[in-house]
Amino acid sequence: MILRRSTAMLHSFSLSTTTPKLLSHFTPSFFLSTSALSPRIRIWLNQSYSRRTRAFSSAVVTASSPKNTGTDTFFAEDTVSWQSLGLSDRISQALSNAGFDRPSLVQAACMPSILSGKDVVIAAETGSGKTYGYLVPLIDKLYGARHDAANDLEKATVSSRTFSIVLCPNVLLCEQVVRMANDLSGDDGRPLLRVAAVCGRQGWPVNEPDVIVSTPVALLNSIDPKKHHRSDFIRAVKYVVFDEADMLLSGGFENHVIRLIHMLSFDEKLLSRVNKAGSENPVEPSSDYVSHFDFEGEEDMQNESISEAEEMSEGDVDAEDLMEETQTSPVKRKDWRRVRKNYERSKQYIFVAATLPVNGKKTAGAVLKKMFPDANWVSGSYLHQHNPRLKEKWIEVTTDNQVDALIEAVKQFGSKGSDHGAGVSRTMVFGNTVEAVEAVANILQRAGIECYRYHTGLSLAERAESLDDFRAKGGIFVCTDAAARGVDIPNVSHVIQADFATSAVDFLHRVGRTARAGQFGVVTSLYNESNRDLVNAIRAAGKLGQPVEAAFSRKRSFRNKLKKRGRVCDWILHAKNSTSW
Repeated sequence: MILRRSTAMLHSFSLSTTTPKLLSHFTPSFFLSTSALSPRIRIWLNQSYSRRTRAFSSAVVTASSPKNTGTDTFFAEDTVSWQSLGLSDRISQALSNAGFDRPSLVQAACMPSILSGKDVVIAAETGSGKTYGYLVPLIDKLYGARHDAANDLEKATVSSRTFSIVLCPNVLLCEQVVRMANDLSGDDGRPLLRVAAVCGRQGWPVNEPDVIVSTPVALLNSIDPKKHHRSDFIRAVKYVVFDEADMLLSGGFENHVIRLIHMLSFDEKLLSRVNKAGSENPVEPSSDYVSHFDFEGEEDMQNESISEAEEMSEGDVDAEDLMEETQTSPVKRKDWRRVRKNYERSKQYIFVAATLPVNGKKTAGAVLKKMFPDANWVSGSYLHQHNPRLKEKWIEVTTDNQVDALIEAVKQFGSKGSDHGAGVSRTMVFGNTVEAVEAVANILQRAGIECYRYHTGLSLAERAESLDDFRAKGGIFVCTDAAARGVDIPNVSHVIQADFATSAVDFLHRVGRTARAGQFGVVTSLYNESNRDLVNAIRAAGKLGQPVEAAFSRKRSFRNKLKKRGRVCDWILHAKNSTSW
């Protein structure tokens, strides 16, 4: 089969590296004062690379200064240290021991807000250091509280125990967060805190952890009243993180997450009411006292929607839906029937996402603004935008030439020429479905190109093995969007879209697998006539240096146009009809 190359089919362009100078005139002290942090922080980057530094987005990735002179789009200024952000000497030393000498711009902006106890929304592009951006200050706060209590025997009680929960959409992301947290250790080489994943086959840990990382469903199942003292658990939670927040606040996760938020916020309101009633001698209500709170109303709670959550944030919350359906005394039911909006906060909520659209009442960003109006927003300078460190190639293909275009793209960047000095080359190839990934993998193997496969049709163990091998050995990694969100793979030099993404959100997460943590990368996008509208919207935004918000459109006309032009994946037909390449 002959590969047809024409200017009409191959489009490539380099994005401008110039960045708007909005906060470039601020000194590092801007990040040091909590009062200086406005509810929404936009980080524009106008700094220069200075020296080789280990990247902060991964425990194993190394970021080095580019050979050419340009603006630093990842690291904070040299004068910004971990201590200057408000972190303790203990955690700063742990970071240094792990090879992390310098914070990223996103971390420099979000850490003071998190340390202050305010609710925070971190909306920043992929590879900007968001995970450690929330993990480090929380570990610092928990470690300090644990050791302060240990030194004060009167405070070292079960009721004073506090911990954090981190919610992620899948098991592999949970395990990644645990691994990153455990990389921060003391001088004795042991992790600073006990961090445990509660998901998949991993049950509730025997030793009480300081940080629990879980999926929403696994956490709800684990705090079932028949298994644990649910009220004690909810009362002890002081910090709640929603990683990949836009995903957790939509689709199949939505009802479970809203249910958890209801549980946590109701406990805050309950505690506030009790303390106000006995303001002279505030008390911690016992488990029996809060037994009205019903965790068992599974069907009712799962029927709650985002719109209902918005209504709850606007005024009084009817606590009756949250109480036990079993018979209670009329006095108590009347007493706790309504919970006021104004209450003393006792928990901190942190929402983290690489894509957080706010257009439309039911988008994740709009819902968060409604539910947490006082939260500090930290936005990366390239949120929803093209990364200037990313070179993009656009190739329009047909059924006749897409196989040749794919193989050429894989071979072009499959050598060890673009490995960021890591000794191995890594290329990720995306397909839209399990069937497409299998077909693409078969095509590559018939062309003599070995590759790993990663999709939901494989077991968790098989996926973990493929991911580990790809991290360690490099090569070609053919996957679905299951590998596009959150999973941190260092030194991916090339991303290929064998199937073009079905949405702008998926596109941003895919291309975000490369050019991470200050590095450079290449994305080759193969698209056909059915993808042309979406491609044009994304490219137009890139040429204008604007966010791709317009391509997030929820309008039916835009979505239906894409659906009408959609067709059966050509990769499956190629895999079935071809025996060699």
